Amino acid sequence: MVSLRTERLQLRLVTEADAPFFLQLVNDPAFIEHIGQRNLHSVEAARGALRDGPIAMQARYGHSLYLVEPIGGGAPLGLSGLVKREFLEHVDIGYAFLPEARGQGYALEAAQAVMAHARALGIGRLAAFTAPANAASITLLLRLGLRFERLAVLAPDQPAVNVYMADLAPARDG
Repeated sequence: MVSLRTERLQLRLVTEADAPFFLQLVNDPAFIEHIGQRNLHSVEAARGALRDGPIAMQARYGHSLYLVEPIGGGAPLGLSGLVKREFLEHVDIGYAFLPEARGQGYALEAAQAVMAHARALGIGRLAAFTAPANAASITLLLRLGLRFERLAVLAPDQPAVNVYMADLAPARDG
């Protein structure tokens, strides 16, 4: 069972029970603008997307997107984790937070834990993708130590995205 902790946050595996939260997240206007339209309009559709997405990815690769929640309980804040896309060489870091969780440092805190987890898993090179107009995401990636590499089209009929990369040093013992 993967569970990452920070000073304020716990990151845990998503379950199908998280479908109502996921439905809310993917239908947030900022999610749609910066990440894309998922066309999920029911809890059942969200449940299927979780099952076929992060839950299946965790089983296949040993990592996925994790649900971010406050330590000590409370409503989910967002998702952060590692994504492996079949058509891309490198694992990428991803994150998305509900509007009420933005601007409080949660994304940075969660992403730092995810990067440490990637190092512990032996992932040597980490990618990130963001819309060129997503200034908040670009700032976060730079703070994490990723560097802009290029503009790329990842899928036909999709807009170009900024590609960021980081070489991860192995985790140190002690």
